[in-house]
Amino acid sequence: MQTKTDVKTKFTKETYLYWYELMLLLRRFEEKTGQLYGMQKIRGFCHLYIGQEAIAAGAITATKPEDKFITAYRDHALAIAKGISAKACMAEMFGKATGCSKGKGGSMHFFSKEHNFFGGHGIVGAQIGTGAGLALAEQYQGTDNVVLCFFGDGAARQGMLHETFNMAMTWKLPVIFICENNMYAMGTSVERTSNVLDIYKLADAYEMPADSIDGMSCEAVHDGIERAVKRARENGGPTLLEIKTYRYRGHSMSDPAKYRTKEELEEYKEKDPITQVLNVIQKNKWATEAEIEAINERVKAEVDECVQFAEDSPWPSDDELLKDVYVQEDYPFIVD
Repeated sequence: MQTKTDVKTKFTKETYLYWYELMLLLRRFEEKTGQLYGMQKIRGFCHLYIGQEAIAAGAITATKPEDKFITAYRDHALAIAKGISAKACMAEMFGKATGCSKGKGGSMHFFSKEHNFFGGHGIVGAQIGTGAGLALAEQYQGTDNVVLCFFGDGAARQGMLHETFNMAMTWKLPVIFICENNMYAMGTSVERTSNVLDIYKLADAYEMPADSIDGMSCEAVHDGIERAVKRARENGGPTLLEIKTYRYRGHSMSDPAKYRTKEELEEYKEKDPITQVLNVIQKNKWATEAEIEAINERVKAEVDECVQFAEDSPWPSDDELLKDVYVQEDYPFIVD
């Protein structure tokens, strides 16, 4: 029986508690990553996901473990959501041998075949074609698995997208193209880069189903992806989802984000997905303050442990340099 303070929702208490803990872990992991980058423990390029956590959370509850994820270089949160441990992710950013890519990929190149996470790609838009290739493999093997292919609004301007959309529709591939539109690409607004401001409309040229989704809402993300996944599993082909979100930090750690106003940033922070989910939990009295605090402490401990793990892990050995370049172990490449 609902009380007046209840929030009506089709999602269960367990789902909201899962979303809250997952998103909090992603947020705290990324905040710690930013701190460690400033300390030069993490080097190279580094792109944080802070503010976009609802996309990762909703995508996980709308899919199954066998479904494949592939994304661009803002990959930490999606990798953890897909099941790669925070320890393996942090160790990778430290360049340690215990990292998910053996310390050879760094921040932009997380990978785990075991968890069906296929990167982590630094070339803008390259994962769009590879995502369709993964979907072709699933179709060829006769599975009912789908591929979620994530890219940013900047990558939506790449020629690869159009070639891939045409092929995916022609072959009715089981792939969901997800544009995480955080509005600024590297630092230039969508309004300044295209006459088409609603990116999901790009699908019209290929008669591909498409939708625009509120990326600050776990519920909206889950529903949108669930619809697209159902269509793909039933041999209905691909879907383009434009999920409108917002990153609280700059494009990368070197970006001061002076191209937007403080007022705009604060406006989006008022829609924070973690706060929204926590409000539902509290209004429905699904967890006591002590239980919420226990989750917070558990997340803090996990982040602290992953940093310590990365600190204590060994560097890759010199003989790892030319390994994992080719699938064929005896490939006849030449080394001076």
